[in-house]
Amino acid sequence: MLKRLVLIAMTIFLAAPAAALDLGAMTDAERQAFRAEIRAYLLDNPEVLMEAIAVLEQRQTELSANNDKATVRANAKAIFDDGYSWVGGNPEGDVTLVEFMDYRCGYCRRAYDEVNQLLETDGNIRFIVKEFPILGEQSTLSSQFAIAVLQLYGDDAYMQVHDALMTLRSDVTVDVLSQLAGSFGYDFAAIAGRMQSKEVADVITQNALLAQRLQITGTPTFILEEEMLRGYVPLEQMLQFVDAVREGS
Repeated sequence: MLKRLVLIAMTIFLAAPAAALDLGAMTDAERQAFRAEIRAYLLDNPEVLMEAIAVLEQRQTELSANNDKATVRANAKAIFDDGYSWVGGNPEGDVTLVEFMDYRCGYCRRAYDEVNQLLETDGNIRFIVKEFPILGEQSTLSSQFAIAVLQLYGDDAYMQVHDALMTLRSDVTVDVLSQLAGSFGYDFAAIAGRMQSKEVADVITQNALLAQRLQITGTPTFILEEEMLRGYVPLEQMLQFVDAVREGS
């Protein structure tokens, strides 16, 4: 808080006429009186501090959003058309939503149903999943399994195991994944071999590098066209974001 007050005071000084800012030209008594006057004014009008802080925070938010947009534009190919991420929803939709997710992330699981509702409600959203396992060994194992299934069996198979992993209530182990593969009629031996392949490792590595460039450190993180939405977003708010993107396009 002290740092913010210092910044606010500096802003006041910088906004003042140049002559008034020449503290070096003031006598010690004049400088002390000047400081006392500022202090008295702020004590008499504390709401000014709140107004200044609100303006500062608004400017910081706008700057962060503009930086996010510039970073998204610079990495658009890797975000929206990497050639290996699963694409669902309406592949021909007029708006693209990307999610960086981790199967063991509680907020990703919370968002899972609402993202599905969003896709069903809207019907014109292209949805891309970025496997981003950051919560430990089970997360990595889950993503390796899902990516291997996608590479071996295609989009529909990926959607099946993705949904199953998002709703799985047990720990993720090799035995659990073997049973899961069997329940869908997939060859787990082939999947297990693929899980340790360079092709699967490359996907996870590239997603991690992309997340680093985008300054994504947590899940879920959504990218809606050029907007970066960090963290869980309720359905109603997501619908509003989608409408705003369309209105602005």
